[in-house]
Amino acid sequence: MARITKDQVKHVAHLARLSVTEEEVDTFTEQLDAIIGFAEQLNELETDGVEPTTHVLDIHNVLREDEQRPSLDREEALKNAPDQEDGQVKVPSVLE
Repeated sequence: MARITKDQVKHVAHLARLSVTEEEVDTFTEQLDAIIGFAEQLNELETDGVEPTTHVLDIHNVLREDEQRPSLDREEALKNAPDQEDGQVKVPSVLE
């Protein structure tokens, strides 16, 4: 039994404003049916006792704590600037 029909594929293509040929409709119908079939196989798996996850890898937040720290003083921040003027980095003009 087909889980998706050609009419459904045509309807979705119409909603997406895609022009598809009858041959493409046949191809997409088969492919989508195979995808749905695979998803149904996944639903048959025994998942009781399996903790839900949001990612396949065990990922932890690597951001540091948001703590107030002293910033660089102006002279330290500008010491490697190639050109400076009035305590600011001077860059070439981009507008004429």
